[in-house]
Amino acid sequence: MQKPLYGMNLAQLEALAARTGLPRFAARQIARWLYVKHIDCIEKMTDLPAAARASLAAEYAAGLTPPERVSVSSDGTKKYLFRTREGHFVESAYIPDGDRATLCVSSQAGCRMGCRFCATGRQGLRQSLPTNDILNQIGSLPEREKLTNLVFMGMGEPLDNADNVLGALEILTAPWGFAWSPTRITLSTAGVAPELPRFLETTKVHLAVSLHNPFPEERAAIMPVERAWPIADVADILRRYDFSHQRRVSFEYIVLSGMNDTPRHIRALCRLLDGIRCRINLIRFHRIPGSPYFSPDPEAMIRFRDALTAKGLQTTIRASRGEDIQAACGLLSTTEKENPS
Repeated sequence: MQKPLYGMNLAQLEALAARTGLPRFAARQIARWLYVKHIDCIEKMTDLPAAARASLAAEYAAGLTPPERVSVSSDGTKKYLFRTREGHFVESAYIPDGDRATLCVSSQAGCRMGCRFCATGRQGLRQSLPTNDILNQIGSLPEREKLTNLVFMGMGEPLDNADNVLGALEILTAPWGFAWSPTRITLSTAGVAPELPRFLETTKVHLAVSLHNPFPEERAAIMPVERAWPIADVADILRRYDFSHQRRVSFEYIVLSGMNDTPRHIRALCRLLDGIRCRINLIRFHRIPGSPYFSPDPEAMIRFRDALTAKGLQTTIRASRGEDIQAACGLLSTTEKENPS
């Protein structure tokens, strides 16, 4: 199988140019064809000599592959299915909203975090995606030119695949790459504490932390990651960084009726997040088969939001999108494709 160019950074492209006998500046030409033009064939790199294109094509492919399937929600959300180069499957969700259009990107096929409320977590980890398969979800998206925002909130734990995710973020934000502003991108993590400082120090993209319960034992019961990296330790790391300017940190909170929405949870959240300039995003729980959890009714969600706001915690309720096509938060899964009957 030919190796993909799409997903290579500038240093890798410069090394490739040297091996191919091209001048160093050819690496930026190749990067422009890949990350600005998003070409699907090396032959289209018309400012490279024909012999160089033939030499490249003997070993490499441009590396963009189209999605295999699209499902369309009644609310306009689209869920795309991609096959990875290793033969696994991932889903990403395109969410249009007025003059905004967000793509929810996957970083792994499946996930090994095992969160009890998440369909992806039930699937288990099949593959950590290389940079090519991460960026392919963006570059081959039919609506690519309409995108205004990216969120790494799809399948997988981004910081469990830190090298490849950080590589993708470099290409997305570098002037020789996609040249996106970091403020257009948010990365979500369940709290992989060892990788968090590297992410915060090498990128400027926004951070969202999956919190869901402030009490360690209760959080561990639904998020096994708590036993490895307690949310209190994650909060301590975040207190070392300045989020008072353009970069934001938020805490994602799936509300489970009667389980994490009581007055004592509000008090514990205030203690846990003290000293961190942040917002809380409340998310309605989307039911998965066999789950013992339920979402509060809309009025209870509003009361919970207002109670947190009254305590000085900036809190919003995230609108649910794409539930009818299993594209809403916590519903992405390719188990059916990975384990065909």
